[in-house]
Amino acid sequence: MPTRTRFTTWRPLATAVITLLVAAFLTPAAAHGAPRESRPVYSYTDAVREAVWVDTGLDADGDGRTDRVAADVVRPREPAAQGRKVPVIMDASPYYSCCGRGNEGQLKTYDPAGNVVQMPLFYDNYFVPRGYAFVGVDLAGTGRSDGCEDVGGRFEVQSAKAVVDWLNGRAKAYTTRTGSTTTRASWTNGATGMIGKSWDGTIANAVAATGVRGLRTVVPISAISSWYDYYFAQGAPLYDSGPDALADYVTSPDARTRCAAVQRRLVDDAPRTGDRTPLWTERDYVKDARKVKASVFLVHGLQDLNVRTKHLGQWWDALAKNGVERKIWLSQTGHVDPFDFRRADWVDTLHRWFDHELLGYDNGIDREPMADIERHPDQWVTSKVWPPHGTRTAILRPTAGALGLRRGTGSATFTDDPRLDETDWAARIDTPTPDKAGFVTGALTRDLRLSGSSQVTVTATPTTATAHLSAVLVDLGPDTVRDYAAGGEGITTLDERTCWGESTAGDSACFKETKAKTVDVGATVVSRGWADLGTYADPGKGVPLTPGRAYTITLGLAATDHVVPAGHRLALIVAGTDRDLIDPPADTPTLAVDLSRTSARVPFVGGAKAFAAATAGSRPAAAASHAAPPAGTGAPRRELRLP
Repeated sequence: MPTRTRFTTWRPLATAVITLLVAAFLTPAAAHGAPRESRPVYSYTDAVREAVWVDTGLDADGDGRTDRVAADVVRPREPAAQGRKVPVIMDASPYYSCCGRGNEGQLKTYDPAGNVVQMPLFYDNYFVPRGYAFVGVDLAGTGRSDGCEDVGGRFEVQSAKAVVDWLNGRAKAYTTRTGSTTTRASWTNGATGMIGKSWDGTIANAVAATGVRGLRTVVPISAISSWYDYYFAQGAPLYDSGPDALADYVTSPDARTRCAAVQRRLVDDAPRTGDRTPLWTERDYVKDARKVKASVFLVHGLQDLNVRTKHLGQWWDALAKNGVERKIWLSQTGHVDPFDFRRADWVDTLHRWFDHELLGYDNGIDREPMADIERHPDQWVTSKVWPPHGTRTAILRPTAGALGLRRGTGSATFTDDPRLDETDWAARIDTPTPDKAGFVTGALTRDLRLSGSSQVTVTATPTTATAHLSAVLVDLGPDTVRDYAAGGEGITTLDERTCWGESTAGDSACFKETKAKTVDVGATVVSRGWADLGTYADPGKGVPLTPGRAYTITLGLAATDHVVPAGHRLALIVAGTDRDLIDPPADTPTLAVDLSRTSARVPFVGGAKAFAAATAGSRPAAAASHAAPPAGTGAPRRELRLP
């Protein structure tokens, strides 16, 4: 990923006079100057709780009636009584009825009148007293909504976008699912921020990519930016099922029979070959980044092996290219919400972010560093921009087990062994084994920082008609890290609770605390990427290989930000199936890698000069692969996880 700087300034507050007028209109507090923070001055207990069904304008199930999507609203009562309007924080989710949200799996609950009693997560408890409305939307075909769940497609995206349109006076909503009584969102000024983790954050990305007016900001947490890249890595299957399995999991019982045709399309139009089809193009939000008008506060775990950091890298890069205002947090966790790994700082930062973006408060958050990065468990650093200024791509070349800047010679061979994974390869990096080709620097003489997305170009000759490739960058050296591979993905949930906002009898603002779950390691996988070698000519379509013929392919490695400290070594490993992360090919190939035509493009702060300085005087590592002379003599599946 190339270095990006902020292309546009933050939306300015027009004048001090306008700022004061807006503040007086939106907040209860009278101030002699512009306010800098919304305060909890409204009653959560007395908040208005209502349900509306928004007309999406679509008929997914073909029953002749346009689908209505359910939106549950919790908003402060006092502003409307005083003739003042409030902004909206919105979380659109398929999980409110089937699976739950947050670390404690909370579901929506309702009173006999059908109004929400418990809204999952802390957003309503905390922000409603501060003058925001919170809206929880059941995506199409889930919960109490009509329509069909099509996993990131037109029906799903429109079901959330329609609510933003209603909040801005452009769509109709009804007081019941089937009735004719309409209702207007007269209590809001239309300024909307979408937030959510995983699938919820994905839909926030998707709605932002429509360019809908009124959506001011999105906060995608561990979110997908292209659904193809959730299921495949350049043709290599990441899971042994497709979007139909997810749709089936979250679809409401009454929608299952009505949506059989939509479900069938999710099977027929998403072939397990890994070929890109129009279905995947529709679900690629990166291509529409130019339409994004909302600011983006992105959060992701650098060791998230569910929604991998490829999603954040390509989305961040596209947003930067199109001048979108951005902020980012990168943790050491897996697929974890920041509320559960940096709670107090997260609530404070999110509060200030929404105050700035939705209320227009000049609280200084736009002048703070763009990036927060967890360098060690609970130890954070910042970067003014991300990737940092001075980040440049260095071309590293493997040769005879070593990794450096000079062009390599000779070849290395390995045989795909689906029983092994990246941690097995790294643990045996200094031992030649038949399952990998490993290339290592000497011990670094100074720290070396990687920041962004890497690429590895491999020229390999297979012995079979199918072959999958893995490429990983590894920091070799002892460290204590979050245990992202264990249950909890880097956190341990405690019995103690802390409270964030106001509670009612049916909706507590108190949540279980967590702490970092750590493990001592001898090596850390920094970045990884995979591909089907059959996509060498077209990343969207695989073809059978000709045994004995050399093919060149470039693998995109996931975005990262990692410091390899002095005394550690940096390794590049090229191998076959990465157990539990990609599925194996139909055959068991042996591949001969041409080192003279193999290289890694790695973004270092300081570029090639920084790499040269860090490796100067260090002794090259011993060969850690089955090497061959220049003549070239070739020689349990992870279950699908909800995003």
